[in-house]
Amino acid sequence: MTDTELDLLVLGSGVAGLSAAVRAADTHKMRVGVLTKGELPQATTRWAQGGVAAVLGGDPDSTDLHLADTLKAGAGLCDIEAVRVLVDEGPLRVNELISLGAIFDRDTHGQLELAREGGHSLARIVHAGGSQTGAEVERALVEAVQLTMAAIHEHAFALELIVEAGRCRGVTARFPDGSVHEVRATNVLVTTGGAGQLYAVTTNPLEATGDGIAMALRAGVAVADIEFTQFHPTALSVEAMPRPLLTEALRGHGALLRDTTGERFVDELQPRDVVSRAETRRMLELGADHVFLDATGLESFDTRFPNIAKELRAVGLDPAKDWLPVAPAAHYTCGGIVTDLRGASSLPGLWAAGEASCSGVHGANRLASNSLLEGMVFGPRAVEAIEAGASGPEASGAMRTVLGMDPDLPDQVPAGVIGGRFVHLEPIETADGPTEDPAALRNQMQRELTAHAGVLRDASSLDQAAKVVADVLAAPRADTVADHEVRNLATVARAAVDAARRREESRGAHTRDDFPETSVDFAHRIVFA
Repeated sequence: MTDTELDLLVLGSGVAGLSAAVRAADTHKMRVGVLTKGELPQATTRWAQGGVAAVLGGDPDSTDLHLADTLKAGAGLCDIEAVRVLVDEGPLRVNELISLGAIFDRDTHGQLELAREGGHSLARIVHAGGSQTGAEVERALVEAVQLTMAAIHEHAFALELIVEAGRCRGVTARFPDGSVHEVRATNVLVTTGGAGQLYAVTTNPLEATGDGIAMALRAGVAVADIEFTQFHPTALSVEAMPRPLLTEALRGHGALLRDTTGERFVDELQPRDVVSRAETRRMLELGADHVFLDATGLESFDTRFPNIAKELRAVGLDPAKDWLPVAPAAHYTCGGIVTDLRGASSLPGLWAAGEASCSGVHGANRLASNSLLEGMVFGPRAVEAIEAGASGPEASGAMRTVLGMDPDLPDQVPAGVIGGRFVHLEPIETADGPTEDPAALRNQMQRELTAHAGVLRDASSLDQAAKVVADVLAAPRADTVADHEVRNLATVARAAVDAARRREESRGAHTRDDFPETSVDFAHRIVFA
């Protein structure tokens, strides 16, 4: 807790939050607090394997090419101005991270090694330890934060946003001793990550329960694109959770995807949504629960990817000889709290960055390795806006303008315009009765969402998912962190399923078997507010 109000309270300790905290405390001398429900290094960032996408080399690459690749992956829903900010400011932010001590892989001449991943037209991905980029980014930022004057609250669980006179003034939080206190701040930056734990098969850690997005939904803050969950196509198909990830860089170096008959069935360097759909359909055709990644032709596997080689051998697989069983796994929440280019949300005093946000850079599907980059770019941008005295959109009309909507037509948007349509979900009342086991509720919901709202979905399956989610929200629960996490997951799930039911088309990471085509009538965001 703090005796006086903070200038900035950062929720979460991943790349977006810590990049912002370092800049706020060190460069702008703000009174900063970081609140995280685990330990400081225990963020989804450290699980990121592939790397950071940025134009750090010379010709033939360019920020225009990076922008074009991002827009293509986003399937018509990216905000072009946001993507331009991402690709133009990205190289500077990567170099700033290097100056903080992050160590990326270099060639024998001392130049940064650049890898190619799915959806990228050229090699532009910097990485660390082959597949340990997230861990290295997190290490450098944690050390930098610990050197600042930031107040760090670990094992503290944010429960609700404090809203007074139409402005966010902090959060209520449960601390390790079980007590609940207010942590007050002039500005709150939500960088709590996504909601990968919605699904039974995910690459995300147990902590990825959509807490910040759920708090925003309950407070009436605009949230969009939440129906777009990206599934990573090459999660190792073993009995482990989170599923070990076989980095995109393997395919970038030439690894091939084969079905259980040994046949190749997809261009391995297509965007993740394309590859995941192809895998899922082939698995259904063959009655299999996995396909194979064939990395036997890759040279120097152990040298290039030492940590992956170690993980594979721990489960009895030799990448030099064995095809590796893989299947799609929930990996990234493309939507979140709607922000403008400065990270401001629809609630003054509330800001968001990273996976918890919807800045417009990902659209309907995130381009590989743009996630760490987004956190590096938009976390600091929020701090700079706060320092300049900005407070965010002062009214919903301003947020409609951010979304490309006519403020006088709040529920309409012309076909073909990337704007938004506002929808509202009434809260579900908790039923009377004895509390239910949160682990059992969480497992039930994960299984149902995987089966009925996963890579492939249709009206009937989404109706089934909606019923289960509503039952979970209505289930009596205790006042424990585990129960609050289940409520947060169900809150995000309800919005995601509702948006998926409304989006009667297939686009990016959202595939409807009953509406297989992309429709111009849905070239807009679905916004909960």
